[in-house]
Amino acid sequence: MPVLTRPEAEDLAAQALIRCGTAGAAARSVARALVGAEADGLKGHGLSRVAPYGAQVRTGKVAGDAVPRAEQPRPGLLAIDAAYGFAYPALDLALEALPGLARHQGIAAAGIRRSHHCGAAGRPVEALAERGCVALLFANTPAAMAPWGGRQAVFGTNPLAFACPLPGRAPIVIDLALSKVARANIVGAARRDAPIPEGWALDSEGRPTTDAKAALDGTMVPLGDAKGTALALMVELLAAGLVGARFAGEASSFLDAAGDPPGTGQLIIALDAAALSPDAPERFAVLAGAIEGQDGARLPGGRRLALRRAAEAGLDVADTLVAEIKAL
Repeated sequence: MPVLTRPEAEDLAAQALIRCGTAGAAARSVARALVGAEADGLKGHGLSRVAPYGAQVRTGKVAGDAVPRAEQPRPGLLAIDAAYGFAYPALDLALEALPGLARHQGIAAAGIRRSHHCGAAGRPVEALAERGCVALLFANTPAAMAPWGGRQAVFGTNPLAFACPLPGRAPIVIDLALSKVARANIVGAARRDAPIPEGWALDSEGRPTTDAKAALDGTMVPLGDAKGTALALMVELLAAGLVGARFAGEASSFLDAAGDPPGTGQLIIALDAAALSPDAPERFAVLAGAIEGQDGARLPGGRRLALRRAAEAGLDVADTLVAEIKAL
């Protein structure tokens, strides 16, 4: 298994995407995001995405030459059109503008439409927290979950993420999908012809299944049962309805090159962490200390940070994955 430095891994991914027809700046933005996720141990959002992304560029499902464009319809709002390109350049545009707007007004938001897979949702909010913001991200994804009591998928797994700064240390980051497990786990099992645990998904008839391929043809079990589908509805309304993107049931898959662009959306909200209470970051630290002071308790994200530190020595990437990427 080869060990790649982060710059080597980013170059590997970017050059493959460029060969598939992605513009250089967009390819580098995507590569940074994928390698960042890989370093954090989030392999379902990492280098395994290069080949499907490249295939989608080649068929036109992703516009490889798209350049996101931002408008400011209100003083604290950005309306960003990803133009059916990758989400990452549009997210970069939002992250560039939101901290300054939040400092000036106390709160700011960016809505991204005609977008695509946003990868590890915790990374954009973490970047905002590192710049003094409390941040929320909502993203809708292609249909994978049925409403509670129903059988037809109308919600995506719809990740939401939150981050807030802590003085002198890494921010608190919460990143979760609203299905019981991330769909990438089932995709991986299907590729390996491996079974999945009961309780993760339902088949097309609404029956519990341990067959990963049947699960992909069916629906995901929501996190927290009916409460999970209520939250998924909230995310659809915020990340698609509010910003002018397609709802989950109108979006094509992120996983293959068939069909038209998904056209999903993201909403990012950033608040100046000290706008309402100057000592808010110190108060955040008090609660963090109360959690970490208990044996066996930890803040969310501790494993991710440990893996990121370990990845400074290089990323272990399977030979088969490197070969797949080089073959694009």
